[in-house]
Amino acid sequence: MQNPTLKHFILQQRVLTLYRQAVRATRYIPDSKARRETIAWIRSEFERNRGISDVHAIEEKLASGRRELKQILPFLPPPISARR
Repeated sequence: MQNPTLKHFILQQRVLTLYRQAVRATRYIPDSKARRETIAWIRSEFERNRGISDVHAIEEKLASGRRELKQILPFLPPPISARR
């Protein structure tokens, strides 16, 4: 990999933010086994793309991840505390 640029560091923070958002979204999955499997899948997807160094490819993956998360969130049930 070439020397990281400022853009790489900015994208790294955006990737971490997306990862945290995705993991937090799993809180709404009521079944604990399904939640653990979902977190493992999320982690594997991020690990699989870890070696990407092309800025444009990273930006495309980020945009794709954000779209997927937005599509999934409406289908998750609200947390138990919000149901009361």
